[in-house]
Amino acid sequence: MHYLELGGAEMALLGLLGALDPERVDVDLFVYSHQGPLMKFIPGHINLLPERAAYSVIERPMGEAIRKGCFGVAFGRLLAKWQCRSYRKRYPATGDDGAIMQYVGDCVTPWLPKINPTAEYDLCISFLTPHNIGRDKVNARKRLAWIHTDYSTVSINVEKELPVWSAYDAIASISDDVTRSFVKIFPSLESKIVPIENILSESYVRARADEFDAELTGQIKLLSVGRFCTAKNYDNVPDICRRLCDNGLDVRWYIIGYGGDEALIRQKIAEAGMEDHVILLGKKDNPYPYIKACNVYVQPSRYEGKSVTVREAQMLCKPVVVTAYPTAASQINDGVDGVIVPLDNEGCAQGLARFIADTTLQDRIVAHLRTHDYANASEVEKIYGLLK
Repeated sequence: MHYLELGGAEMALLGLLGALDPERVDVDLFVYSHQGPLMKFIPGHINLLPERAAYSVIERPMGEAIRKGCFGVAFGRLLAKWQCRSYRKRYPATGDDGAIMQYVGDCVTPWLPKINPTAEYDLCISFLTPHNIGRDKVNARKRLAWIHTDYSTVSINVEKELPVWSAYDAIASISDDVTRSFVKIFPSLESKIVPIENILSESYVRARADEFDAELTGQIKLLSVGRFCTAKNYDNVPDICRRLCDNGLDVRWYIIGYGGDEALIRQKIAEAGMEDHVILLGKKDNPYPYIKACNVYVQPSRYEGKSVTVREAQMLCKPVVVTAYPTAASQINDGVDGVIVPLDNEGCAQGLARFIADTTLQDRIVAHLRTHDYANASEVEKIYGLLK
């Protein structure tokens, strides 16, 4: 794993680690850079391997890589950037550009040392792309790579990625929709797919939600949590919120997160005149008291693999609204454990307004959430199955 900052993939990894039984398996965890507030929540039975300098700077500023003497990594990153730019001149991206990560994997991995070279593992799990490192830098009998992305929404270099995925014995997919989008791009890999839902710890989420009382003001308190990036669609929240306010709703829409789109989101807030209604709370090490305090949790994304924060909100028995991104139907049973609204701003605002007014439906959804399990702890048995 790259690091343990706040994020859905990081929470899913912690859920998997917590579910693995120390009586059945010994687990080493290699985190490239020992950074992020979730580092302290690595379960006690997991053996955290030491940080290695070359790995720690893969995603750090280039100057830091040079200062630490990791000249090969710096060279590999520059080469990857040049190669990807050359590729994009010939084949412009048609969606979110995800190609660069594979170029980094191909160009940087040869300069990295082996991970724990004296060990031979029964199973190596590569939890996040690029999967070159799990393929080339770990001695293992079997290998499992994870898909977290809806491949219908990203633009990649298929010829670059295919040999890496093909080297794995199995590929874990977090939902049926994610599988369909992946197999459409890589049809030859269909037989390798193993469906494994994200595993989350309900006790962890509930305990952290009670650590303090979050104060959110407003008659109608909406909340979204996630990185400030294109996928999360937060740049459209101010316009959606303005439409709600124009319909006479006293809405405060809080957003927890951080990332490169913050300036864009603030610009859109100002353009919509929503300074008093769309509130950026910034990065929070513990978002759960805020989820507990809101009236409705909203995931307004352009696309998702399978949102972890939606599941966490369901664990806390919050009415959930998601936009109709391509994999939404695999996340929400519409009208049963949440509601799916249109992705366009006008449709989203209308759908949200109807749901806010329909307290009977909200109560029915909350009652359903209280009686259902969203942890998926039994999915860990599929990991044991790969070891047999």
